[in-house]
Amino acid sequence: MRLAELSKRSGVPIATIKYYLREGLLAPGRQINARTAEYDEDHLRRLRVVRALIQIGRLPVATAREVLGHIDDDSLGRTIRMGAALWALPQVPEPDEDDEFVQSARGEVEQLLERLGWSNAQALSTISPAYRSLVVGLAAFRRLGYSWDIELTLPYARLMHEVAMLDLNFVETHPTDEEKVEIALLGTVLLEPVLHALRRVAQEEETARRYGFE
Repeated sequence: MRLAELSKRSGVPIATIKYYLREGLLAPGRQINARTAEYDEDHLRRLRVVRALIQIGRLPVATAREVLGHIDDDSLGRTIRMGAALWALPQVPEPDEDDEFVQSARGEVEQLLERLGWSNAQALSTISPAYRSLVVGLAAFRRLGYSWDIELTLPYARLMHEVAMLDLNFVETHPTDEEKVEIALLGTVLLEPVLHALRRVAQEEETARRYGFE
């Protein structure tokens, strides 16, 4: 298809597609002559992925380019490739290790992972953005004076493990490593807002059941 048709089918303006091409988010089309290129279904699919990352996931263009680079890097094993793409997403800042609340939260997270038997998460603790986010979140609870301890966190962690298994079951329905990494990434960018919304809806439902509408 020509650029105009790619724009029509994707719903992305021609000027935006040209910008994505210049920024390396979309591979060049097959050159027909000096001024015309031809695009295929792979371009259409990638364009929709780019649009989802930038419009729905709110990723900066540079971050989207880095994430897509990891998706395309078939020199990496599946786990490393998937992890690299997910870790390239925006993350919380490094916590202040001298902060007493951070130190306390880190100890709590270590105990949590030990109780859960999550040895891989323990091994990745020094480099994992997700581990860092967990420490920062629990430290914030402590700083505010809330006694959110390991016993309260455990059932949430076990539920999240079930969610993770559902995620990976869905990932495994896709045939190629590239598709698996891509859907794992999109599942993070697009599904997390859905899970967040479901939690809010469930809270509204349960609040009304317990306390009514008074």
